[in-house]
Amino acid sequence: MNIIIVDDDPLVVESLKTIISAGGIEILATGFDGNEAVDLYFRHNPDLILMDIRMNNLSGIDASRKILERDPEAKILLITTFQDQEYIAQALSLGCRGYILKYNIKGIIPAINAVYAGNMVFDSKIVSGIKRYAEKDVDLGLSEREYDILLLVAEGLNNREIAERLYLSEGTVRNYISNMLEKLSLRDRTQLAIYYYKMKYGVEE
Repeated sequence: MNIIIVDDDPLVVESLKTIISAGGIEILATGFDGNEAVDLYFRHNPDLILMDIRMNNLSGIDASRKILERDPEAKILLITTFQDQEYIAQALSLGCRGYILKYNIKGIIPAINAVYAGNMVFDSKIVSGIKRYAEKDVDLGLSEREYDILLLVAEGLNNREIAERLYLSEGTVRNYISNMLEKLSLRDRTQLAIYYYKMKYGVEE
């Protein structure tokens, strides 16, 4: 696997390079603002780009938008010190694959590996925020069990993990997700997670 790292703090970039390289992941290039992120992504075509949210000249959100407009399959993992729910919603509505806080150094490599494998990733503190917001009354047109599963999909859990959490079989979880996709006219679990955030935080495309 190879990646690009973009952050406006050179010390953070060097720290991330050291940690990630030690995990056997190739660093193709590094950058320090959103404009560089876009340029480096299309110059090197990495497996994944790890990028800060708030940067000079062009933010990580805007850089993600530019990248995903040209390459909808791009795997983007955002890293930041901020826990703003609006940022999470914006990132996911664009198609970013995860959002992890900088303090969680030990979680960087597992998060990269998970996104590379096609999963969505959220820092545990972000998940806690999601759960608090989930207590609000928002009618998504789903049954209580479907809503439980939707929340766990939005947390980035796979079918096996959801089954274990809710004491269901994987087949039952798979059927619930298929029914939700059909009911909501969505294509896959990534769109399902994005749908959740749009409904919760009122994000529009």
